[in-house]
Amino acid sequence: MASVLGVIGGSGLYKLPGVKARGTHRVKTPFGAPSDVIHEVRLGDVTVLFLPRHGAMHQHAPSTVPYRANVWALKKLGVTHVLSVSAVGSLREEIAPGHVVVPDQFIDRTSGRPSTFFDGGIVAHVSMADPVCPLLAQAVAAAARATGATVHPAGTYVCIEGPRFSTRAESHLYRQWGAAIIGMTNVPEVFLAREAELPYATLALATDYDCWRPHDQVDVNDILAVLHANVARAQEVIVGLAGALPDVTASPARGALQYAVLTKPAAFTAALRRRYGLLLGDAMAAPTKASSKRPRPARSARARRGGA
Repeated sequence: MASVLGVIGGSGLYKLPGVKARGTHRVKTPFGAPSDVIHEVRLGDVTVLFLPRHGAMHQHAPSTVPYRANVWALKKLGVTHVLSVSAVGSLREEIAPGHVVVPDQFIDRTSGRPSTFFDGGIVAHVSMADPVCPLLAQAVAAAARATGATVHPAGTYVCIEGPRFSTRAESHLYRQWGAAIIGMTNVPEVFLAREAELPYATLALATDYDCWRPHDQVDVNDILAVLHANVARAQEVIVGLAGALPDVTASPARGALQYAVLTKPAAFTAALRRRYGLLLGDAMAAPTKASSKRPRPARSARARRGGA
């Protein structure tokens, strides 16, 4: 299988020095339009698709980013691995502005964001115990180290609703929870990628210390200064990662839906087959007379739990 790397991040990341763009894609999805057009480049044998999370004009606030459409569009275009490039605040003294974190866990403090593709007609319970692909995360950390960055290869990302920043009391609370970094955009993105059976990892660029330290507070100008200084590094990481993508078939993201769907095939209407065919593949094919007579395989006890 040819590798296709999908990168969700800032609008300027796709302007790689010395790399010519191959065009753009506009994708329609059952969940509306993605944040913006998707830019395509070629790095060696790997196609890289860049999707500006907030739109080219930064018109989408964290709460209004069309996360489902974004992940669906990448899946539809054949993406095999997803890299999120995100600015975060540090909740730990040892994670200084300019450092890179590759989080392995998430705490969801958002509200009101659609967090699943399966919200109408089909019920699926997908395990999110470890939502990040460890193989891709290791590759991201290695590519970041190769640029000379100080890399923290694990940590918990707490995702807040935004667009406001935390109060000091909230920032101290998240530290007590053991969170390492704080941001506004990786949830529900990380969960949707797992539902789409796509390996997902984050390149988190620490821009500030949030507001937990005495006399510190978040300043947008400071954030932008650190981000602009790290654009070139993020691009280097993407180039390095494109040449070292792990075997997608070994990722725990593959097969995430195998035992997750509890809705019986008899309930799959033509509309549902059209809506979910991209995710569920052959399982959504219309049954033939011959196939409809075959006994269904027994499900495991875990799959029979339902939502109880």
